[in-house]
Amino acid sequence: MRHVCVLLPNKQHLDCSVRMRARGQEVMNAVLRLLDVSDLQVFGLALLRDNEYLFLDLEQKLSKYFAKIWNRESLKVPFILFLRVKFYLESGLLIFSSKVRQLYYWELRQKVLHSRSCDQEALFFQLAASALQAEVGDLEPEEGIEKEGGEEKQERMQYFLTKDYFPPWLINQRGRSFLLQHSPVLHGELRGVPRSRAILQFLKEASGLRDGPLTFYRVKQGKKELRSSILLGVALTGVHIYQEVEGKQCALFVFTWSDIDRFTFQGSRFEITAVGSLGLSQLVYYTHSAFHSKHILRHLSDSHHFYISTKDAASHIQQLEDMQTCQLHKEAYICDITGLRQRLRCHNITASVSDCSDMEETDTAWIKDEAEDEDQSPSSVEEPEEVFVDDPAEVSWLAELLHGVSVGGPLDFPSSSWAAVTMEMKQVLCRRAGEGVSVD
Repeated sequence: MRHVCVLLPNKQHLDCSVRMRARGQEVMNAVLRLLDVSDLQVFGLALLRDNEYLFLDLEQKLSKYFAKIWNRESLKVPFILFLRVKFYLESGLLIFSSKVRQLYYWELRQKVLHSRSCDQEALFFQLAASALQAEVGDLEPEEGIEKEGGEEKQERMQYFLTKDYFPPWLINQRGRSFLLQHSPVLHGELRGVPRSRAILQFLKEASGLRDGPLTFYRVKQGKKELRSSILLGVALTGVHIYQEVEGKQCALFVFTWSDIDRFTFQGSRFEITAVGSLGLSQLVYYTHSAFHSKHILRHLSDSHHFYISTKDAASHIQQLEDMQTCQLHKEAYICDITGLRQRLRCHNITASVSDCSDMEETDTAWIKDEAEDEDQSPSSVEEPEEVFVDDPAEVSWLAELLHGVSVGGPLDFPSSSWAAVTMEMKQVLCRRAGEGVSVD
């Protein structure tokens, strides 16, 4: 027997023992049993090779991945594998198990902290607010905090560590005090949102992060290059290629699956051929080894098949979410008044900003008027009572979840085919349309 330790996205681990001649599927079966789930859907087992995560072919023997040390009988150190997201989704509603959804959430949480999407600063504040609501819950109403003294109020508002919710570059750029001052404002806007729904909101927002829902592989432009400056990103919808320039990721190509004619490799040489209508020459890159090339190609192929099998279900869920968005609209603003005033003076912007022609002279009045408008606004819409889904076989729960129904309960959705999910969703939509009932 061999001892295998599987590290999870939430920084926990699972220990399992397998036969010396075991294949990857035997470890996956042990993980399913220990997590008490029937299907991990979007996850795969990976090992770390040359500072890259490569997903295992579960049909291959583990001895192939751990080489000669796998056969050493005296070895007491466990063999390390990682449970990682292999396929990213645009909506967490496609993940049926609440346990699997939470693991997916924790991996995306780490992806956000390592993101370099400097041009999406506002999105990081939204993600931090959703994560705080999911992990902390409702923030204490501001009226109760106002009664406390200055030091007590400041200490109460510092209820989280900025490094746990923002990437380092944003902390350095804005400063810890700025993040601690403004993040609770957005967190407070989510008061009353169930934690399970906050997780779904975080997953939806994280899918819009440019370098979030991607698995990156480092490749070189030339075989003799010492440093791999090209990042090949595998996404749900295709392949993104970036080049690192002075620590920043510059997009070179964004291919959908329909843009790509074929992938081929020979040894470490990896080729991407686009369809003829794009007019691009063949792209040639070099991986660490033939072993890397083979596993990258397999990941690309599996991702394409996963996209094809889930796109109909994803499309119908998107329709439901769009209907929800049309009926509920909420905005919150974080404004650096000093920085804004400086930019307005520098660029002499007066007419291009609506109703801001005299902003420089009346900053205080502008802030006061906006505060009065907020006081006069109607109270937030009351959330429906949180209930559990009793019939897991009814796909209409997808629509119900959008109104705050808990997904944290004991939901055990059967592992049916995506085609079956899509057909039932179509029936739900058609039935409601026939009854003249709008899907909120």
